Amino acid sequence: MIRPIVTSPIMLRMPSVDATPEDAHIGQDLIDTLATHAHECVGMAANMIGQRKRIIVVQDGPHALLMYNPVILERTNEYQTEEGCLSLPGTRPATRWRRIRVSYLDESFRPVTKTFSGYTAQIIQHEIDHCNGVLI
Repeated sequence: MIRPIVTSPIMLRMPSVDATPEDAHIGQDLIDTLATHAHECVGMAANMIGQRKRIIVVQDGPHALLMYNPVILERTNEYQTEEGCLSLPGTRPATRWRRIRVSYLDESFRPVTKTFSGYTAQIIQHEIDHCNGVLI
């Protein structure tokens, strides 16, 4: 289901809680909502659609990568950039890492640990910040 985008900084600053298999419908809602906003957005966190759960979806090439309870385990090669967000107007400076190793549960709630780099790593970091209540 396509959900409206939350723009309230108060709501977006509230940290999210871990997702469970009962939250799978939220993951599908994120995929559907991201697809609708594909012309202007490359990733979303559940709090952007009003759900305080640690769930993100990231456009990874032609595929939407869904992650439940993502945690960054390792970071390499820090850099400075500027990012925008569908939930907030304008852009803001951000510190990111070119390569990250992430632990998460996949769409079937199976544990995965994977290394990401480049733009995909940047998107994942932005969306995990959302889960932590950090606005970028």
